[in-house]
Amino acid sequence: MGQKIEIAPVSRIEGHAKITLQLDDQGRVADAKFHVTQVRGFEKFGEGRPFHEMPSLTARICGICPVSHLIASAKACDALLAVKIPPTAAKLRRLMNLAQLLQSHALSFFHLSAPDFLMGFDADPARRNILGVLEAHPTMARDGIRLRQIGQQIIQMLGGKRVHPAWVVPGGVNEPLSAEKREAILAMLPEALTIVQRTLGFWKTAQAEFRDETQTFANMPTLFLGLVDENGQLEHYDGKLRLVDSRGDVVVDRFEPARYAEIIGEAVEPWTYLKFPYYKPQGYPGGIYRVGPLARLNVIDRCGTRRADQEWAEFRELHRGAVLSSFYYHHARLIEALFAVEKMEELLSDPEILSPHVRAVAAPNCFEGVGVSEAPRGVLIHHYKIDEHGLITWANLIVATGHNNLAMNQGVLQVARHFVRGTKIEEGMLNRCEAVIRAFDPCLSCSTHAVGQMALAIDLRAPDGALVDHVER
Repeated sequence: MGQKIEIAPVSRIEGHAKITLQLDDQGRVADAKFHVTQVRGFEKFGEGRPFHEMPSLTARICGICPVSHLIASAKACDALLAVKIPPTAAKLRRLMNLAQLLQSHALSFFHLSAPDFLMGFDADPARRNILGVLEAHPTMARDGIRLRQIGQQIIQMLGGKRVHPAWVVPGGVNEPLSAEKREAILAMLPEALTIVQRTLGFWKTAQAEFRDETQTFANMPTLFLGLVDENGQLEHYDGKLRLVDSRGDVVVDRFEPARYAEIIGEAVEPWTYLKFPYYKPQGYPGGIYRVGPLARLNVIDRCGTRRADQEWAEFRELHRGAVLSSFYYHHARLIEALFAVEKMEELLSDPEILSPHVRAVAAPNCFEGVGVSEAPRGVLIHHYKIDEHGLITWANLIVATGHNNLAMNQGVLQVARHFVRGTKIEEGMLNRCEAVIRAFDPCLSCSTHAVGQMALAIDLRAPDGALVDHVER
């Protein structure tokens, strides 16, 4: 039995996790595991609750992406009511979802990952953080703060609160959009557009400096899963699911989200609380697929807005077939931020967005409902069953980070085999093992719940279990 390295917990991600690297007798990395170390349990919390409480209840899963859970849950409740919500309600939900996409992508790129790009993966961790970025690259730091602020302000204008708004409800939304709020949101979009375009320009120049990371950050053939609209365009709120392979060829096209269980299996392992969804026809663990910005740009035929389409066409030239390296999640995230700004302007320019008809009211008409939307990190599935009194009897949630679980584990193994050498832990190795996880922008709060300060520790153990090296911060 070889030595073992533990990174616990992983830093600059949303939630709590650790990484274990198993070395063989020659000191080479034989295996890697990404452990999610706390249980979520919201499926059980929901049992016995009235179904209409589920959107507000499950939104508490996360403080970063509560809108995603709000929307997926409300769509599952729409299915229980068996109603088609008013068109304006769907547009308003879509608007809030795009605002969340913008603020969450800004958080991921500027606050969590940019310190690596701007300070270097091997830089002193005391400076490789948002404060270091603020000191060395103040414009970039201010851009990140402002872009996230714009997304949050739009959510607040729509839902009354920046975090955990209760505006999205079964059957639609609570109240219509006023003309004054529409103008206020529209007035913020030009600044958001300028920031995103400036950051895209920076990124397309900077990413050439990270060839090792591009080659090793989960750069592997997998399937990709995401929503597309009826024209095969980028879709975050509704639509149907499409699965493509590493060549970019469509494997399953436009299947109804409510049929997810026919396509996706779920496995569990004793060493982590995060499930392992997989593509059923390829079995477990072979049926590995990715979701999120990279997957969405790989499954679509086009974005559907002018500027984003131009960037997407350039992005797809990076690789023949699908773009495989998970390092390009960062690039894809910026293109989606550009799309979000353009699409919000399009929605707000539609006169129907001010219609007062925003909610359908009904009693439960079905005992089972599925709601699917695209969270910033990928496909989010809520599946509920109720009794004749409208009480939840069973719930299943598949979060975006869960879909990516197999890929993240493979990515950590690939990075570790490339960068970990010998029996001495070095900062650059440690940081790259974390950074490959950050590329996926995991939201472990969606699968875990804990409070406290996040730390980082690595134990390097000999074949007999003796501690060989230890790093902590």
